[in-house]
Amino acid sequence: MTGWFIAFGLAALAFVALLLIGRIPRSVREITAAALLLGLAGYAWQGHPGQAGAPRRQADTKGEAFDEEQAEKRRGLAERFGPAAQWMMLSDGLARQGKTKEAANVLLSGLRDTPDDANLWLGLGNALVNHADGVISPGAEFAYRRALALDPEGPAPRYFYGLALARAGQLQAARDLWAPLAASAPADSQVKAELQANIARIDAMLAQATSVPQ
Repeated sequence: MTGWFIAFGLAALAFVALLLIGRIPRSVREITAAALLLGLAGYAWQGHPGQAGAPRRQADTKGEAFDEEQAEKRRGLAERFGPAAQWMMLSDGLARQGKTKEAANVLLSGLRDTPDDANLWLGLGNALVNHADGVISPGAEFAYRRALALDPEGPAPRYFYGLALARAGQLQAARDLWAPLAASAPADSQVKAELQANIARIDAMLAQATSVPQ
């Protein structure tokens, strides 16, 4: 019944506003009231006034499940030691609890102290993607590109930005980042083998896409 109360309340408010603010003439007041009643009739026909509203998802549980394997790989490639490590550990702890917004905010706090830390920018990009359920938001895009600018030769920004791009379906962009990284990775390393396998899958998918008739 809550839907009905809201609908009638809004209709009544609209009519009063038209009388007091719109100063509609007496001759059209009945027509205006009829129009509002028709709107209520349409709501009763098309809508679901008696249906309970869907509960909103809590903001602090938004985002994908925390990826322990990805976090361990990031620590191996980037910030296991150094000034960013403590901020990243705190952010990871919040992300494990599903508090993805807070996890990103922690990294923003770290960047206020050390704005030129590539690892923190990279972590912020990952945290924002996680908070947005895998979507690369403009903020995440900026964070990744900032990490690349600060550490253009480092493996971590290229690896994780490429991973986010690949998961978002931007396959060619991911390949462009990964190909030079795979070529420069140590022979027989796990990262090199993984990147080569990922690039092979991307090439197959891109070839398949171009072969499909338009």
